[in-house]
This record gives sequence, C-alpha cells and structure tokens, in this order.
Amino acid sequence: MRTLITGGTLVGPLGATPTEILVDGETVTALFVPGSLPEDLRGSLRDGPDSSVDRVIDATGKYVIPGGVDVHTHMELPFGGTSASDTFATGTAAAAWGGTTTIIDFAVQRTGEVVEESLAAWHAKAEGQCAIDYGFHMIIGGVDDQALKAMDYLVANEGISSFKLFMAYPGVFYSDDGQILRAMQRAAESGAMVMMHAENGIAIDVLAAQALARGGTGPVHHGYTRPPELEGEATNRAAVLARVAGNCPLYFVHMSASEALAVVSAARGAGHNVFAETCPQYLYLSLEEHLGAPGFEGAKYVASPPLRTNTASHHDDLWRGLRTDDLAVVSTDHCPFCFRDQKELGRGDFTRIPNGIGTVEHRIDLVYQGVASGRLSLPRWVETCATTPARMFGLYPRKGVVAPGSDADIVIYDPAASTTISASTHHMNLDYSAWEGFQVAGKVDTVLSRGTVVVAGGEFHGRAGHGRYLRRGLSQYLR
Repeated sequence: MRTLITGGTLVGPLGATPTEILVDGETVTALFVPGSLPEDLRGSLRDGPDSSVDRVIDATGKYVIPGGVDVHTHMELPFGGTSASDTFATGTAAAAWGGTTTIIDFAVQRTGEVVEESLAAWHAKAEGQCAIDYGFHMIIGGVDDQALKAMDYLVANEGISSFKLFMAYPGVFYSDDGQILRAMQRAAESGAMVMMHAENGIAIDVLAAQALARGGTGPVHHGYTRPPELEGEATNRAAVLARVAGNCPLYFVHMSASEALAVVSAARGAGHNVFAETCPQYLYLSLEEHLGAPGFEGAKYVASPPLRTNTASHHDDLWRGLRTDDLAVVSTDHCPFCFRDQKELGRGDFTRIPNGIGTVEHRIDLVYQGVASGRLSLPRWVETCATTPARMFGLYPRKGVVAPGSDADIVIYDPAASTTISASTHHMNLDYSAWEGFQVAGKVDTVLSRGTVVVAGGEFHGRAGHGRYLRRGLSQYLR
C-alpha cells in the first residue's frame, strides 16, 4: 500500500519543515518540499480512488514526527509477589495510543538462572502479543562466569546490546562493586552498553528498617528512606567503575535527582561515554504532593528512585539537563500495578508496596508540555522521545527518524488539540492514573507502525502480533 501524508510540518532533530511524505508498504520512500510533488502524486490529491496512491492522510496544521521509542518498559514484570498489570498486548496497545511505536523491554535473569533461558521466557511472553515493534535489554541479576559469557553471546547472536545492573534491591537484583566491575569490563570489550539502576541499596535497607522500627509505615517513607544523596553517591561510584573498566559505555536509568545529574554532567564534560535518561514522573510529580498524599493514596506513586521534594531544584535541573543533553532520553520506566490488590500489598509496610508507575501512554504528550511551556524546543522534543533513544540503543535510522529507507513509524500530532488524562479514558491495564486530571496541550492524532495505521479518528486499528522483535546493533551515540 502506498500512503501520502500531505500538508504537515515534519519535525526532526534539525528543525521543523513543511514536508510531503510518501510511504510504500512498511517504508518511507521519499520526502518532498510542498509544491514539488511529481505529477503522478499531485494527481493523487485530485483523483481519489483512481490515484497512484492508496491512501492520502491530510496533516494540515499538524506536526509529523517519528514514532516514539520508549527504551524503558517492564511489561508483565514479577515484583513483590505480583506482576506488572500490563501484558505485552495491553501495554503495547496503550503505547501506540500515545504515539510510541517501539518499546525496549527488560528480560530478567536472576541469580542461579541461565541467561539464555531467562531470555527465552521473555520471548515467549511477547511473541505474537505486541501491537508495535519491540526489543529487549537483559537484566543480569546474577553476575558470574556463565552470565559474563552469555553477554557476549547475546550481543553477537540475539541483537541484545545492553545489560542492566542494580546497585539497589539487595537479595533480589543487587550486584556488588566487584560484580559490576566484571560486567563492565566484559561490556567494554564487546562495545555493549551497561544500564545502571544507581541507588545505594545497602544504605537504603538500613534507613528503611529504622523507619519501620519508629512506626513509619506509610508510603511517604519510601521517599524519606531513599534520599537523593544515595542516588548521587551510587551514580558517582558507577561512573568511576566504568572508567576503571576501560571506559565502558554507561547509561543511567530513571534519573531523578540533581545530585546524580551533576555527576553525569561532569563525566560528559570530561569526554566520557556516560549517558542518562529521566522519566515524566521526575519532571512533574513530587514527594510532598503525591507520595505524601493522605492515607494510603501515596502508594499510587511509589517507584524507585522515589519522587523528589519540591522544595529543592530537582525538577528545574532535570529540565535543564534535557536542554543541554546531559539527559539524553525521556523514557517511562512503565511498570504499572493496580491500586486494588497490588499496591495494597504494602498497606502497613511501605517496603512491600510494588514499585512502579504507569506512563507508557502519556510520554509523548507529557514531554510536549515542555514545548508548550517554553522549556524545550520542538526538535529537542523529538530527539528525547524518538531519535536519541533509537541511536542510543542501535536502532537508528530504521527507527527514530522519518527519512527515506526508515520504517514508516509516523505520528501526526495536533498542537491545537487538548485533553485531560484520566483512568476513565486511558488504555493501560491500570485501575488508576498517576496523572489523573492532568491537562495536556496537544494530542496524538494518527499513528502509523511500519506503514499500518494503528490509531486514527479516536479509534484503535492495531492488533496483537503486528509488532516484530527487533535485533539491535551497538549504540550509535558513543563519542
């Protein structure tokens, strides 16, 4: 099928330009300056069903951007005696509703498990279920000789070139400094990226036990016992280990605190391959208003790292980091748990509240609010949500750009529209919204995934099984 998108303004890393876009099958085949369409395509605009294209999409007055790439999701993740409420089917459909056409989820290996078998289990969960394209990172929860060898195998044979380690969650995913160093040394040899959850989990466990002993059991204590200084300390320690390991490429996930961002900024200023993402919750939500909500309501906002206090400059610093590229990516860390039956597992003990917030449907809109408020430029919006994630994790130029030869993952975005986020209208498998009542300027209008319209006219036209597994190369964002 040939599709012509006409009348819109194409937004990419280099700017915003009125552009006509021709899609043939699953691929973008040509871009045209308005007025330069070949005669057969100009005729398409006049001749209706007798035209040389099968479908014309009018994007007049709207932005045309590459489909979003969310490089941090956790569909069906087991955690704390339950599992994330979004399946690969429901989660990827919700992502498509919000203009995201590619996710990279996390396959999980725990101590004692065989990496390849753990990966196979995640393939089994996702295969035939995804409405959009997907890839995997690999969580290495047990760093040993077998796991280190498997890292090389996954890079060479499985298209998995990024590995997540944890400095938090002792007894679950935690790796000590020696294990981290060994994994970083192996990644440095292959060119793979190490992704780091940087919080000092040993110290956090001490603070959490002390809080419970004092009778501090409510959700707000999740934030009090995970202070920003412990994110900053772990971030610095990981950056040092990466340098010792031979300048291993290092990517910090879900950065929330000014202290941690300062470490990344210094490392990048020194020329090291150190990168970071943040998430919408750390740009907008706060410990006082949300995590500290009355009663047990704050459980809805329990995630790690926690929301930060609004009496400090965390929000402003993170927005500035996005502008300066010290923060390269906005992802979601989408890991939803329903309030009833799941978050309530931690009633009376904040350490038992499943960690996670559901945002995969709202990322494009929430970051666009930075454009609407003057905090971000249009090109930077697209960079942080699509182009840089694709480059960072070996998918560019197949993903992250609208250009001849790229996959026809395209979003038509209406800046004149508006909406209000609510659990009553979202499409995530979640019984509440962390963004309830949040008013959004702009709205996703139409979404194409590899040339197929999956969202249009306020209706979902996609299907489970349309999405394909993506074998990724090495990062294309290294210095």
